[in-house]
Amino acid sequence: MKLDILALAAHPDDTELSCSGTLAAHIAQGYKVGVVDLTRGEMGTRGTVEIRKQEAQASAEILKLSVRENLGFEDVFFANDKEHQLRVAAIIRKYRPHILLANAVRDRHPDHGKAASLATDAYFVAGLKQVELTDEDGQVLEPWRPKAVYHYIQSNYIKPDFVVDISDVWDIKMASIRAFKSQFFNHDSAEPETYISNPEFMKMIEARAKEYGHSIGVKYGEGFTVNRNIGIKDITGLL
Repeated sequence: MKLDILALAAHPDDTELSCSGTLAAHIAQGYKVGVVDLTRGEMGTRGTVEIRKQEAQASAEILKLSVRENLGFEDVFFANDKEHQLRVAAIIRKYRPHILLANAVRDRHPDHGKAASLATDAYFVAGLKQVELTDEDGQVLEPWRPKAVYHYIQSNYIKPDFVVDISDVWDIKMASIRAFKSQFFNHDSAEPETYISNPEFMKMIEARAKEYGHSIGVKYGEGFTVNRNIGIKDITGLL
C-alpha cells in the first residue's frame, strides 16, 4: 500500500502525543496515512508489551490509519547504525510516502533524538540505487525518497518552523491519546507514577497545542521543525 504520509515513532504513543492531530486532519482530507513504531516500549514503567500493542491498535482505529506496524527494535538500546538504517529504509521503500514525519530532533528521552537522526539517515539511504533491499516475501524494493522529512515536537519546547491547524480534530487527537490507558493518569492504577502519567502532563499537552494554535490564529496547533528551507509557489495559501 502506498502512503501519502508515514510517521515514524520511537515508542507507541509518541505520534499520538505529538502529531496525531496532523495525521487525523490529513486523513479527513482523504490522504492515506500510516504509523510505524520502532520499539514496543518494553522499557516503560507502566503496562506491558501486549497491553501497549492492543492500545496502539485501538488508537490506529480511532485515527483511521491505513497502516500501523512495529519494527520491534530494542527499546532504549536501539542504535542509529547500518542495521537499523536498512530496516527503516526498507519501510520507507515499502510504503513510498511523500512526507515522512519523525521524532523531535532533541528531547528529554534520548530515544527521541536518536530516532530522529535514524529517520533522516534512513530517508537518505532509501533513495540510493546501489542499496538493495527486499520485503518480507523477498520482493525487491525499488529506491524511494520522500519529498520531505518533518520532525514533530515532543516534551521539550522547540520553536516550530511551521504549525498545523488541528482545531477541527482535537477530540480525535485526545481520544487517540486516551487509548493508551496504561500510560496515563488513572485513579484505579496501582502502578508507579511516571512523567507522563502525572495529570499535569496532559495539561501541558493541551497548553502546548493552544500556544502553537494561538501563534497562527487558531484554537489548537501542532508544531514541526524542518532541516531545510520550505519552498512554496503560492504565498496566499499561508495562514
